[in-house]
Amino acid sequence: MMFLDPTNPDAWPTPKTPYEAETLAFCRSWLTIQETYTLHTSGSTGAPKPIQLTRAQMRASAHLTGQTLGLQAGDKALVCLNIRYVAGIMMLVRGMELGLPMTIIEPSGNPLIDFDPATDQFAFTALVPLQLQTILTSDTKKLPILNKAKAVLVGGAATSSSLEQALQVITSPVFATYGMTETVSHIALRRLNGSEASEFFTALPGVDLGTDELNCLHITSAATNYTRVQTNDVVDLIAGATHENARFRLLGRADRIINSGGVKVQPEQIEQMIQTILAADKSSIEDRPGNRLFVTGLPDERLGQRIVVVREKEPINPQQWKQAQEAIRATLGPFSVPKEVITVAQFLETPTGKVDQKATVAQIR
Repeated sequence: MMFLDPTNPDAWPTPKTPYEAETLAFCRSWLTIQETYTLHTSGSTGAPKPIQLTRAQMRASAHLTGQTLGLQAGDKALVCLNIRYVAGIMMLVRGMELGLPMTIIEPSGNPLIDFDPATDQFAFTALVPLQLQTILTSDTKKLPILNKAKAVLVGGAATSSSLEQALQVITSPVFATYGMTETVSHIALRRLNGSEASEFFTALPGVDLGTDELNCLHITSAATNYTRVQTNDVVDLIAGATHENARFRLLGRADRIINSGGVKVQPEQIEQMIQTILAADKSSIEDRPGNRLFVTGLPDERLGQRIVVVREKEPINPQQWKQAQEAIRATLGPFSVPKEVITVAQFLETPTGKVDQKATVAQIR
């Protein structure tokens, strides 16, 4: 664990681990007004690739986040995401740019394990869903730490229905983030808890959104250097909202679409329906951190691709499985009904903690 006050670099500590040394090296480079930085994508949707970002892009993103969340100089931040990727790096940039004293820890499943809820307080932090789920299922005595925050961001992977139900006990605002390395972290937020919870992401001020002929989102903002970034994310963009404060519902990725019997199926819709049914059984929240699953297509001689559910560690009980199949058939049609559940001991992950679906499926096959 390391504490950095961005306003007093002369007091910065001597690093004790390679991770701390890497963190300090970046923060010192920021003080030297380094103009460009090379970051790498997470590899969750393809091979990791280098992306060059300018200082101006990163500053624009940091100040926009501070403005949106009401962060002020002196607000304490907990940095517990991997600083080798954009989400973690941007936590450091926000700290440096906004004057947020930072407590920095190497990423772990439970980032609050060494903190005392009676004395430790953070105004701002960002987590991946698995970290949040671990806290909610196995370390609830640390919830007062989150409840003191101005905002808690959750990103890096989709939040399941069971997780969204469980996090309603958190009283501070919790937001799902939408963004990527190319957009310098998030460009839209979705409230997950409280009376303002929504299924729609809202673009941050100054972010211009639109869609292509496949309904895939494109993004233009100061954080993208006013260059249009075309994504593979299929969205439902609110009619007429193509500029500031645009809202959209994320439907899934175009490159995940399954062609089963000539019918194109968006697996994320199936995943959400199954997770909703599992979440209705309160014991599923207590099951294990994440209770993770995903839907994919496997080669099939008759259908081209057959739809299957891949679930980590535990199978779906027969009653819930039948209920899920019936609900999917009624809502999405017979070609969207998964044929089987494949259980694996553990999902393979990218370095940022996202499920590596391709690698996991390759292991099955």
